[in-house]
Amino acid sequence: MFKLTFFLFLLLGSLFANSEYILVDEYLKDKQNRSTFDNFITTIKNPSIPITKQQTKPVKIYMIYPGEQISDYWRRSKSSFEARMKELNIKYQLIDYFTKPTIQLGKQANALFDALQHDTDYLIFTLDAKKHYKFISVILNKNKPKLILQNITTPLKSFNSKQPLLYDGFDHVIGSKILADHYIKTEKKGAKYAVMYGPVGYVSSMRGDQFIKYISKNSEFKLLDSYYTDFNKKKAKLATIDLVENHKDIDFIYACSTDIALGVIEGLKITKKLGKIKVNGWGGGSSEIDALLKKELDFTVMRINDDNGVAMAEAIKYDLEGKSSKIPLIFSGEFKLIKKDITTKELKGLKKRAFRYSGAQ
Repeated sequence: MFKLTFFLFLLLGSLFANSEYILVDEYLKDKQNRSTFDNFITTIKNPSIPITKQQTKPVKIYMIYPGEQISDYWRRSKSSFEARMKELNIKYQLIDYFTKPTIQLGKQANALFDALQHDTDYLIFTLDAKKHYKFISVILNKNKPKLILQNITTPLKSFNSKQPLLYDGFDHVIGSKILADHYIKTEKKGAKYAVMYGPVGYVSSMRGDQFIKYISKNSEFKLLDSYYTDFNKKKAKLATIDLVENHKDIDFIYACSTDIALGVIEGLKITKKLGKIKVNGWGGGSSEIDALLKKELDFTVMRINDDNGVAMAEAIKYDLEGKSSKIPLIFSGEFKLIKKDITTKELKGLKKRAFRYSGAQ
């Protein structure tokens, strides 16, 4: 039901080919881009400096997030954004819409229409499904509201000079390469694996397709199978049961998200393969940390999560001050690899950094 043949996966992956995007490394080759990016990182890491411009009225912000999932990335993004906005002394009105990832496009479209009808100053949205591209193109051509795209760090070449105010998140390719390198370092030569994608779209392509390409180039691992699971825990569980029934000799399962990883863990428990077949997380949020501490998850790549919310707040501050030249086109946050044998002290320090505004949730 969820199975994806190798040839079909190549065809679907090509819909989101690298040629459509400016990758982070490519963007940072330009010296001015690198300088602006580095200075912005310093601003994000440092204590906040309140806005210098007097506001005549609060700015109106719409936040449309696919936050109805187990992963706490989106909820923490909102929390850290609002906390930094308050520290910056920016007067604002925030209206948020949380939907299920990818599948509730109609609900997202209604929220976008609502934002356009109510004189919105800033719109915070994402880009994953192809239909998102159409929404975003319309908004960019209107010039208002100003757009921040979340969870994407690769500018679209087709937008040309009409780009969003900021692409904000944690680069999917960089994070996936960190996970791939750890598998290459720890797994036997010729290890066999499967990939659990989310839905067909940008995130699956950048996390899944790029992982496979990197693994193929840098190891002798063999891809046995792949599934699309829509970032759905239950679908990932059922896909894992199907996978184990069809491939008795699989060594590890590459999961493209938190919800998928937790579904894989449930599937491995049912098939009595937990601890025998390795599985990774993706993001390092609270539920993944709990799974690591239970020794159910083998390792994950942890985002220094709250920096993404801080980046959005700082970008809005610079824009309101008329200092948009200080805003890089891309903010791509920092990752840390964490394993199930991490010490309590080390984990405490990382959680303090990653969740400095959003705290325990």
